[in-house]
Amino acid sequence: MSRARPIIVQKFGGSSVADVEKLGRVADRAVAAHQSGHDVVVVVSAMGKATDGLLALAKSATRVGAGPETDPPRRELDMLLSTGERVSMSLLSIAIQARGVPAISFTGSQSGILTNDRHFDARIIEVRPHRIEDELARGMIVIVAGYQGMSYRREITTLGRGGSDTTAVALAAALRADRCEIYSDVDGVYSADPRAVPDAAHLPELSHEMLQEMAECGAKVVCAQAVEWARRQGIAIYARSSFDAPGEGRQTIVRQGAPGEKTTARAVVCERNVLAVRATHGLSVALAALSAAEVSFKDLDVNGDAVRAIVPLLNVPDAAAMTGSLRAAGFHVEDGVSLLSVVGDGFASGTEPLRRFVSALAAADASPARVMAGPLRLSAIVASSRGEVVQRALHDGFKP
Repeated sequence: MSRARPIIVQKFGGSSVADVEKLGRVADRAVAAHQSGHDVVVVVSAMGKATDGLLALAKSATRVGAGPETDPPRRELDMLLSTGERVSMSLLSIAIQARGVPAISFTGSQSGILTNDRHFDARIIEVRPHRIEDELARGMIVIVAGYQGMSYRREITTLGRGGSDTTAVALAAALRADRCEIYSDVDGVYSADPRAVPDAAHLPELSHEMLQEMAECGAKVVCAQAVEWARRQGIAIYARSSFDAPGEGRQTIVRQGAPGEKTTARAVVCERNVLAVRATHGLSVALAALSAAEVSFKDLDVNGDAVRAIVPLLNVPDAAAMTGSLRAAGFHVEDGVSLLSVVGDGFASGTEPLRRFVSALAAADASPARVMAGPLRLSAIVASSRGEVVQRALHDGFKP
């Protein structure tokens, strides 16, 4: 289907819309894109740390008298947390209209974002963007509340941390957009977290597969579910800083067929918010307990009745309550640990990458509790107190 005006989808994170002044700069950028000949859809996160503030309110509301906080019901959390993005979307629409350009704001459900029936970490299953298409045809800039959708039971759902990225990419696919621009407070993807590794290198181009692996290991620039959507639908992602002037600054382009070299490390990634769990009552019992606790897991290892796994806490409403429920279910739970990974190509082609990985861990005196190896990443569980030291050692150990 040919279009008179190509579509671009722009997504702005919480730091980019943290106050009215920053919202104004986002409005200027959206208006400039519209005036340059594009139809524009803007996806916004909640302002600043609004989501954290709403979570804190929810936990406070669970107190009865002087009793302890309990875990709020996930359905009610979704009803509450979805309001954060609604504030951003309506304010941005107001700011754009004040600049003389027509705009309209939609919630996730109004935008046709349909999800499964999980609360707090739902997944998008279909996008029906008919209302968005109608408003674009009328010359509107369309503002969409990220991070949220509606289940087939007509329940409001949220997509987990970083879910606004997924909203943007899914809309870009459904609208057959030219590209999806992801704006945050950093100018793309680096070979490590620059706050921990001062000499981290900017990566101007990555494949979908590489960025997805990095995101699954804890990289924060674009969430893993969003990259998965982009990979399946062939959507190019442009990761940029919202604080650079339009047309200036660096960016990372994530696309199919990005150039790469075999047996080459691309990035060091640290995922801090995890638990290392193990149990000795067999796989079926362990899986039932994890399912009852409503947690996701990765790097599952089974040896007879012994089961080990990593439990990410990113989309867990109350980490302390989760830890307690896992211990009550018979798991040994180790907190205060981080998952350190080197992500790259061809790590299964020989023993040299793993040898370098182990040597770097030893040089950092890391004493890993567990080491995992695969074709796209090498990982180790280390004490969080050693996290930055290990990141620097791994980065040095895998420099080309």
